Amino acid sequence: MKLLKLVPDDTNIRFLRWRVPFYVVSCLLIAASWALVLTKGLNYGVDFAGGLEVRATFEQSEQAPVSEVRAQVETLGFGSPVVQRFGEDNQVSIRVRLPEGAEGDKEAADRIAETITANLADNFSDFRLDGRDSVSGKVSGEFRNDAVLALLAAMLAVALYIWIRFEWQFGVGALFALFHDVSLTLGMFALFQLEFSLQIIAAILAIIGYSLNDTIVVYDRIRENLKKFRKMPLPELLDLSVNETLARTVMTSLTLAVALIPLLFFGPASLFGLTAAIFLGLVVGTYSSVYMAAPMLIWLGVDSNSFVPEETVADKQEAAARRLS
Repeated sequence: MKLLKLVPDDTNIRFLRWRVPFYVVSCLLIAASWALVLTKGLNYGVDFAGGLEVRATFEQSEQAPVSEVRAQVETLGFGSPVVQRFGEDNQVSIRVRLPEGAEGDKEAADRIAETITANLADNFSDFRLDGRDSVSGKVSGEFRNDAVLALLAAMLAVALYIWIRFEWQFGVGALFALFHDVSLTLGMFALFQLEFSLQIIAAILAIIGYSLNDTIVVYDRIRENLKKFRKMPLPELLDLSVNETLARTVMTSLTLAVALIPLLFFGPASLFGLTAAIFLGLVVGTYSSVYMAAPMLIWLGVDSNSFVPEETVADKQEAAARRLS
């Protein structure tokens, strides 16, 4: 039985031919992503923003009455609530900050949640409570700090590992590729105001792992080819290495996409942000391994002598003795 081959063995795509335009586009996307994060901000979930979240469905309505719900909750005196559609069109997430005296007091948070749900149930006949959560401001601040430290630690550990296994240029290239992937993911969440919670931190860590795995496969083939083809120009060698690993990259990406796409369109609303983040990470992680990590080696001065061990004094003496004999 003949095996299915998505990528022919003699594939010879000149990826590096377009490295400069793709790098310019990627840098612009990184800048746009951070501009969105700094201007629009991230739509923090209760995990990171603190406060109380109530999730509800209006069973007999096609569209949730967001403005009416917001106005109704404002009359309760808990400040200005954040009311957004969550999942289906008739589902909403209602977030309010807890008063200072109620932070860290579970009973007080429960009383506020009961007040909100009772008021909405009285004013909207098709109101159905789906769930509620509360997190104090202090705990949510600790969550944010720990999440940032986890992401930074993961990226630095990746760069250090690649630096030790290969050379420092490879570590810099991998770190830039990871920075690109994480930046574009944050930009997507800022642009569409998807809820940013602890689930998304887990998704970003998964993106870092996937991108690293793909980058190391490409780098390993580059290292092997640097030893075998000493006189080949580096851009051609990088193209050769990427093409040799292309079948593995395509098969891995498609396999993961087959699992993610049904979840993205038909999965529960609570998993949409997580699935969207991983799917975007799959796309940009594959792209960055080819157009971010590989071309960076050219600009960082990697050449055919990068993996040739330096000749020591003892080696020179031994070679001279052989010539004399």
